[in-house]
Order: sequence, then C-alpha cells, then structure tokens
Amino acid sequence: MDQDIKKLAAEVAKLNGHRFVTMHNSVPKMLAFNFARGLAFGLGSVIGATLLVSVLVYLLSQIDFIPIIGEWATVLSNALADINGAIDENANGQ
Repeated sequence: MDQDIKKLAAEVAKLNGHRFVTMHNSVPKMLAFNFARGLAFGLGSVIGATLLVSVLVYLLSQIDFIPIIGEWATVLSNALADINGAIDENANGQ
C-alpha cells in the first residue's frame, strides 16, 4: 500500500512538471498560447475554405450535361476571373 502511494506521488509530480501543466499555471502564457492557437485555427479555416470553394467551383464549371448548374458555375468562374483580373490591374497601377 505504501509503495502504491509512492508511485502515485511520483506520477503526480511527473504530471505537474509537464510542459502543458506548467504553461497553464501562468495566465499570460495561457493567454498567449490560446491567442496563437486561435490565429492558427482562423488562418487554417480561411485557407481550407478557399481551397474547398475553388475546387468545388472548378468541378461545377466542368459539368456540361446539367445545363443549369454548368452554366451557373461557368458564369461564376468567369466572374471570379474578371474580379481577379481587375485586382491584378489595380495592383500593377494600370
């Protein structure tokens, strides 16, 4: 029984020394960690959504046998290309 308590105490000491626990002992460190985590999550969400939507629009623009969806996707794809062209012209100072 005494041996079990010593093992338990050693495990608790090991857990208290873990980086995750020591980081959350300090409020500024915890806030900085959660802020960085939020930034990474937000950036990953935006990049993932952008890639997903662009692939989806491209695939829908390739569908010609469904007239309504194919035409809509082609119009949407052309509109996005026009917007990108206008942005590029403004960026180049033209």
